[in-house]
Amino acid sequence: MKEGRLSSTYPDDFTCIRILREAGCPKRVIVHCCTVREMAVHIADICAADRQLVSAGALLHDLGRCRDMGIRHAIIGATMAEQLGLPEETVEIIRRHIGAGLDEDEARELGLPPGDYIPSTLEEKIVAHADNLTSDNHFVPVQWTVKRLMEKSRYRGAERVVALHNELSSLCGIDLNILVERLGPHPKLSGPCGSL
Repeated sequence: MKEGRLSSTYPDDFTCIRILREAGCPKRVIVHCCTVREMAVHIADICAADRQLVSAGALLHDLGRCRDMGIRHAIIGATMAEQLGLPEETVEIIRRHIGAGLDEDEARELGLPPGDYIPSTLEEKIVAHADNLTSDNHFVPVQWTVKRLMEKSRYRGAERVVALHNELSSLCGIDLNILVERLGPHPKLSGPCGSL
């Protein structure tokens, strides 16, 4: 396993948890963010992505859920992150983390501001997909997420989730569903997340 690159530009885990708490995120949301972080940093380490950016992005991806539990939470969270002066890379992870992203048509259909919400950087893709492999505080195989999207008639989204899973699995050299098995359905949370 390769070790992910480290950066000092992004907020550390303790700072991210403090941001979530101060914003008023429910404990359930914070635990979910911590669970996504566990999956995301494992993926980042395998494919040598910026681990600190991935960790910060994963911990803060649902920041907007302190104000909205619907689809708009990504836009709200990105705006909050901008107002906090967080780096643009972190802001974009928050903005683009829904599923495998939303294209301009889907954004319009969902009443979001015009824009392309498809993850484009490696770190954006990792956080988005770690979220796809996480339901509340446990890990799920990609097929579980695809089935949920299909049940909601979100066929384009389901196709993008599969494509993202295949892209990252290829880059990592393993089917990422194997991480779901290795880490277990309820992972042991590390760092400041371990004390929640």
